[in-house]
Amino acid sequence: MYNSQKVVLRIKQTAKTNGMSITSMLQDCELNKNTLSSMNSRGSWLQADSLAKIADYLDVSVDYLLGRTDNPKINPWQKCF
Repeated sequence: MYNSQKVVLRIKQTAKTNGMSITSMLQDCELNKNTLSSMNSRGSWLQADSLAKIADYLDVSVDYLLGRTDNPKINPWQKCF
């Protein structure tokens, strides 16, 4: 199972590395400003489309945010198609 706190950490680290503001990212993705804190403190999860919006905004794959790969650009399922 995926850990929401690890996903939040990866989102924050990726944004910081790219010089992006979390507040701006959430606004641009049309998400509540408390989204990440809810994930971190209560273990809440985003809907798939919201997680995809964040991944697109950060220019990484959803698999990277979920910790399924350490390469932000590679989708491990691509080899199946």
